[in-house]
Amino acid sequence: MVTTQQILDLFDRRRGKALSLRDLQSAFDLNAGERKVLSRHLKQLEHDGVLTRGKGGSYTLASRGRTLTGSIELHRDGYAFVTPDGTDGSSDLFVPARFVRPAMHGDRVLVSVERSLRGGRPEGRIVRVLERAHTTLLGRFEVVHDVARVVPIDPELRESFLVPPGGEGGAGAGEVVMVCIETYPGRAQSATARVVEVLGAADDPAVEIRIAAERFGLPRIFPPDVLVAASVIPDQVAERDLAGREDLRHLPFVTIDGETAKDFDDAVAIERLPGRGYRLRVAIADVAHYVAAGGAIDREALNRGTSVYFPGSCLPMLPEALSNGICSLNPLVDRLVMVAELDFNDRGQRHEARFYAGVIHSRARLTYTEVAKILVDRDPEVRTAYAPLVELLEVMKELAELRIARRHERGSLDFDLPEAEIVLGLRGRPEQIIRTERNLAHRLIEEFMLAANEAVAEWLDRQRVPLVFRIHEPPSEEKLATFQEFIAHFNQGLAIPVEGIKPKLLQEFLERVAGTPEEKLINHVLLRSLPQARYAVENRGHFGLAADCYCHFTSPIRRYPDLIVHRLLRRQLPLPGERDAHLPATLEEIAERSSYCERRAMDAERDIVSLKKCQFMQERIGEEHRGFVVSVQPFGFFVELEEIFVEGLVHVSALTDDYYQFDETTHSLTGTSRRRRFTIGDPVVVTVHRVDLDRREIDLRLSGEQPPQPARRLSPRSARDSLSSQNSARRRRR
Repeated sequence: MVTTQQILDLFDRRRGKALSLRDLQSAFDLNAGERKVLSRHLKQLEHDGVLTRGKGGSYTLASRGRTLTGSIELHRDGYAFVTPDGTDGSSDLFVPARFVRPAMHGDRVLVSVERSLRGGRPEGRIVRVLERAHTTLLGRFEVVHDVARVVPIDPELRESFLVPPGGEGGAGAGEVVMVCIETYPGRAQSATARVVEVLGAADDPAVEIRIAAERFGLPRIFPPDVLVAASVIPDQVAERDLAGREDLRHLPFVTIDGETAKDFDDAVAIERLPGRGYRLRVAIADVAHYVAAGGAIDREALNRGTSVYFPGSCLPMLPEALSNGICSLNPLVDRLVMVAELDFNDRGQRHEARFYAGVIHSRARLTYTEVAKILVDRDPEVRTAYAPLVELLEVMKELAELRIARRHERGSLDFDLPEAEIVLGLRGRPEQIIRTERNLAHRLIEEFMLAANEAVAEWLDRQRVPLVFRIHEPPSEEKLATFQEFIAHFNQGLAIPVEGIKPKLLQEFLERVAGTPEEKLINHVLLRSLPQARYAVENRGHFGLAADCYCHFTSPIRRYPDLIVHRLLRRQLPLPGERDAHLPATLEEIAERSSYCERRAMDAERDIVSLKKCQFMQERIGEEHRGFVVSVQPFGFFVELEEIFVEGLVHVSALTDDYYQFDETTHSLTGTSRRRRFTIGDPVVVTVHRVDLDRREIDLRLSGEQPPQPARRLSPRSARDSLSSQNSARRRRR
């Protein structure tokens, strides 16, 4: 059957020529029924202004220009951009708001390319929607003057949908609903939809997670076959499972995690060796023992790729019977593990590594806070409570500090940026937002996990085992040049050798800008200059960690690549009865899928944290807060509040005392008349003006007596260039 696109492609190939109906029928070799379809397409294209019909009945392309197909992305102000099929987005076509309908965000469209009325770059006009991106959507049910409508939750979907009588599905005003789209917006007609499910109140935490799952395509409910497979897995270690394993139940293993953690992938134990060395044992949950390759649980784990963590809740990669049960290294119960036994000398250099299956009996479930009180604060009460483990933890501290020093020597980058901890009340509403930074306990566990990951990767690589590596590539020359230009605005520079950038050079640069007002912004910009760490079958090293060979091994409960590495490791070890089962996909497919799922999870987690911040600030509209400028843009400047770890925007339109212009050189906004200036690091007093939950935006206004502007320390000196590492401080992201 001939399509609209085939017709347009034919006209493009014969550009400038008029084609009769007979010419078109002959070109496509159509039967009688297909000729009727062709006629309908031609009439529609003529109606849409794409084709022009001459006096003799022949058709030509409209003089306005060529057509193309692509996906459309709407802006909040009504205009849109179309990304042509097969391109990377660098040649997007602008579509004015008046020419967007009948398209919706994400649709694949046919667009005509026209000359702009103002000259300059061409503009687009939507001719037809080829594929709809949405058949269902989530929205808020509203009733205005007895007319029911649904407003989409996703702010990019700007159309409201009328709900015809009888299509309300029992929804009440303000409730979140799932609707099935019945008619789409036309050039002069409204869209309609029917309610198919009522989710509940928008501020219900369960509804918020459901919305996030729908928006980001997160699997939420385990299929029945997965639950059935999980239900037959035993809830305790059986005697038959111990065959061929090393019994480590006599060793003082402990887990160290956050206060709210429920799944414990890793446990650690340590002992001193003769000659002042150390033997570290990193025990990781042996998930592969319980999850058969290619089985129902495994297929769903690959589909999910990773667990997704929200404040107060989680969408796990594995069913709870495994993630919080038999696979979790809970205290005071036997658990099956894969062990990385690592020997270090008295300088923290690894000189021996051994890997094997084992069984452990964790002595305690410790939190980062408790360990910090023992090792840093030396709290007598906590040290007494954990007296049998204090010496063990002191030895761990020694080795961790040595390992930190060794990583620093080789140039490993460490972006120790604070994160927001959302403290929820009983009803799931945010009660506090706390700035959290990694303490020694976080670093201790992170160092041990990094050491185990690196040791496993190197050993398997030497065995020439195909592997899913965790890679982090250096920044491109273009990104480096852009970053060089950026730091020059702060009179900072970094000379890059001819042979290329090295992590050590970057590390030294970060240490140089530490403590400056622009430190945080430079760190963030540097992070964005680096490619995101990802999974790959080709070893390209890990730039951020300054590691030649690296993989993920330590979190098989919550990351699928770790489970694959476990299977590959088990195949190389003499484990009795080990099955050489086929993987559910090729390693290339697993790496690509896992990288995608990780990015999706990060986006969803970031979105929910932003929502919680907005909910918290919604109760504080009108309040005055002290803060400081953390970023300046042409449209305004962002302020981080001192007492609450949130950021908000002071839009340039709210600066009513003058007309402000953006200076790219100094990253500042300066008034043209009064010469008042706002730049990074400036202290300000602001009032919370408005909070938009849907868009996750906090608007601030300047208020009260402003603190004096600090003396600027920037001196006009030249700058060279720079770069930076990794995408998160969280150990599960490395």
